[in-house]
Amino acid sequence: MVDTVLMVAFHFPPQRGSSGIQRTVSFARYLPELGWRPLVLSAHPRAYADAGGAPYDGPAQVTRAFALDSARHLAIKGRYTRMLALPDRWIGWLPGAVRAGLRLVRRERPAVIWSTYPIATAHLIGLVLHRLTGLPWVADLRDPMIDASWPQDPWMRRAAAWVERRTLRHCARAVCATSGMVRSYRQRYPELPPERFCLIENGYDEAEFTAATADVPRPVAAPDRPFVLLHSGIVYPSERDPGPLFAALAGLARAGVLDPARFRLRLRAPVHDALLKELAREHGIDALVEIAPPLPYRAALAEMLAADGLLVLQAANCNNQVPAKLYEYLRAGRPLLALTDPAGDTAALVRAAGIDTMAPLDDREAIAQALTRLLELARRGSAPCAAPEFVRAQARSARARQLASLLADVASEARSRRAGT
Repeated sequence: MVDTVLMVAFHFPPQRGSSGIQRTVSFARYLPELGWRPLVLSAHPRAYADAGGAPYDGPAQVTRAFALDSARHLAIKGRYTRMLALPDRWIGWLPGAVRAGLRLVRRERPAVIWSTYPIATAHLIGLVLHRLTGLPWVADLRDPMIDASWPQDPWMRRAAAWVERRTLRHCARAVCATSGMVRSYRQRYPELPPERFCLIENGYDEAEFTAATADVPRPVAAPDRPFVLLHSGIVYPSERDPGPLFAALAGLARAGVLDPARFRLRLRAPVHDALLKELAREHGIDALVEIAPPLPYRAALAEMLAADGLLVLQAANCNNQVPAKLYEYLRAGRPLLALTDPAGDTAALVRAAGIDTMAPLDDREAIAQALTRLLELARRGSAPCAAPEFVRAQARSARARQLASLLADVASEARSRRAGT
């Protein structure tokens, strides 16, 4: 028997620039092989800041509801009313999505509703549809909705906390992307049954890597070609602060260990371009740091596959999180430098992969030592990489099997309640 799942997801092609897209797209790709028919309820592309990605061409039926971005569509001289952006700037998606969702429920008879963060409005839509239809609801939290330092705006913080509380109290399961998040939520909500919080990590999509392999540039046979250390994706000024890394690069340059002919740090699509360029100038390492524009997703994967080394940045204030990009790095199989807190989930994953080229993100001296060691190991061809069996276990097809099993459990529990057993 094939069951149907209604998937509420703001981030979806042709939106570009969010790792959450790949999580939802991969689930929608693999669930049909596992006995589930996905219906995706998303937003009109006008709501995306960047709708220049490739169109969706997968098996899921996609319905788009009216949506606006308050910051772009409802602002007057760059300002807009705070109430039009709580819990986020896409709250205008809610009415149309609920109407569209109710039509889909009546017509398609889904067994489960699933919604995914980091757009809190998606969970509001899931909550309303759950309350109106009685269908069981799985909330894909992924990352924390609130933490010690975010959101900083008190109104947004209160709104996010309100959505989080109601989500956790009404959903059948709350899915987290790291074990640290599961522990954190169980501690914060001891009144809820611990089994409500489940773990489905992020991962990589083998189909996308297979397609990207054809685009991998041929290696340049030049012994004096600089070693390219690649960071692909957003460099957050706090959560992925590159300041100590830049200081370490400056020190190694002064010592004669690094120069532009032998080393290049490439920051691909870091978003905060101007800030990073200024920081590089302050440290005198302009020639060592390259700020590169965004690439289409498969081209970005091809770049990872061709890079001399890959860079992870994750601060201690994100110890319960793992950058989604790390799973793609592990699949790329290139030498890896992980700058992160040894006590966090990111470091735990790197260690589990058998990789020890790590240093704390905030320790300039340790970063310099780890980078020097990585360069030497890479030169000798002995930099540690994850074993193939470990990498295969991180595939999104495996994560989809976890989700399919969870959906089946939730649907079965709901049927048993309705039958009074």
